[in-house]
Amino acid sequence: MSRPSTDTGTPRRPRVWLITGASSGFGLEITKLALRNGDIAIATYRSSSEPPILASLKSSKLLLLRCDVTSSTDVNQVFSTAEKTFGRIDVVFNNAGITLLGEIEGTPEDKAREMFDVNFWGMSHISREAVRVFRDVNRVKGGRLLNVSSGAGVVPNAGIGYYSASKHALEGFTEALAKEMDPAWNIKITILEPGAFKTRAHTDNTTSFPSHPAYSENPNLASNQVRQWFSDRSGITGDPVLAAKRIYEFVEADEAEIPMRLQLGDDSWYGIKAKLEGVIQEQQKFEKWSKGLALSHK
Repeated sequence: MSRPSTDTGTPRRPRVWLITGASSGFGLEITKLALRNGDIAIATYRSSSEPPILASLKSSKLLLLRCDVTSSTDVNQVFSTAEKTFGRIDVVFNNAGITLLGEIEGTPEDKAREMFDVNFWGMSHISREAVRVFRDVNRVKGGRLLNVSSGAGVVPNAGIGYYSASKHALEGFTEALAKEMDPAWNIKITILEPGAFKTRAHTDNTTSFPSHPAYSENPNLASNQVRQWFSDRSGITGDPVLAAKRIYEFVEADEAEIPMRLQLGDDSWYGIKAKLEGVIQEQQKFEKWSKGLALSHK
């Protein structure tokens, strides 16, 4: 696959990236790639101590900061430190997230709420601060906000109902936020929709709950198939290194027109295409039930 060259012959100034969820998966790979290309990386993590894998990336252009994205105080402090240290933030890779595996009936509500605190409210905290910095600190230079959703943010699945809902919420929030931007601010916002990649999203970052008794008797139910898929991981073929490279190239290209949504991986692209086509077909099939409801039609 060929993509336009971004080489203009003129050295650009290093970009300043702020990356959440940087201790593994896409966040880690983006951090490494940014540093490798001479950019500055502000890499955040949630654990109480610096993850060894991040600490091992020793670089004068790497700033490691602890950040619990569910805490607006933490988020504000991270952005404040970044501003004071580097004077700006050019790209925010809003990536922190967790997964719950279990039928909706079998998932404790408190655990679902905790996941929403990370996947939705944490994403919201980061997004709001990103917009503030891009507009009020960077001014005319603006910035890029990349909010990491999932193929499940468009195509929900059994067994990950609450996770799917959190990503649907992310997508609605992000699209509305993009519509609120004044073009003069030069803020570019994109939702990234990865498919299945070999990251910790399907292992360490997933909390599983026992199958609800009503669903456990039939192995052919969709939620049981999803459980098996998580267990054997045979269908997870996406390479996070390649995905990070594609994301970096997407930012580097800095095209005038960018998509609201960018799918990553064939499974996400084809899955979302099929979903959208199905929605159109369903809409047309049941059109008679939808139209003619204005007051004038009484």
